Amino acid sequence: MTRRGYRAVSIAAGFGALACVTSAAQAAQCGNTASGFEAWKTQFSEEARGRASAASLAALMDTSYSAATISADRGQKSFRLTLDQFLAKRGGPTIVARGRKLKQTNAALFDSIEQRYGVPAGPLLAIWGMETGFGAVRGNINTLSAVATLAYDCRRSAFFTDQLYAALTLVDRGILNASTRGAAHGEVGHTQFLPKNVLTYSTGGSLDSIPNALNATANFLKGHGWRAGAGYQPGEPNFAAIQGWNAATVYQRAIAQLGRQIDGN
Repeated sequence: MTRRGYRAVSIAAGFGALACVTSAAQAAQCGNTASGFEAWKTQFSEEARGRASAASLAALMDTSYSAATISADRGQKSFRLTLDQFLAKRGGPTIVARGRKLKQTNAALFDSIEQRYGVPAGPLLAIWGMETGFGAVRGNINTLSAVATLAYDCRRSAFFTDQLYAALTLVDRGILNASTRGAAHGEVGHTQFLPKNVLTYSTGGSLDSIPNALNATANFLKGHGWRAGAGYQPGEPNFAAIQGWNAATVYQRAIAQLGRQIDGN
């Protein structure tokens, strides 16, 4: 390479470094208190222009900092319990009893789901019961505010920034709106899907519909490697798909155990 070539590379590298510095300087600044949230929304909206619609960004600008979300995010102590303690706290016997009845009364739905995705009723009912008490407790926190708050919060900003972009897409599709309410981290529907999972695994429509939610949940498990007919207990092939549902080991084992009891195995 000629000396001129080296100089050209050096100049190009300098411009590249300057661009990175400029980009970093323009990035929306995360924070750990409510004080910077309004400024962050403005910064984020500027960054998102061209990637998110004006209507969805207007919905974002109407969000409020969710102190309830931050409190829930910092207080997930039940995942430190033993399996027996966790199941007692979550009402494991009640989930099994109700799950068995729902399996019978909705046999056609669960049969169609298993034929399509290979996922039996047990783990789906275990997830449904664990997440929302079979739809009874789906949360009452504004979904967009929850996701925006966590995208702003420094602890997991990158992860929830992706979730926020997904939420804005769902606003454009009419699946979420400024008044949608759900769980503390922005989960929605009977089985509590984060926005990005709604985009990826929903088979259409709102997850406040039981068939939509259960089909989406089976699709999620299949997308995480579920194999029809294989076992789903720890050490068996389909347990890895259950691990994809929740990162907490005790939660994974609870789903497997409750699912087995519901399925009668």
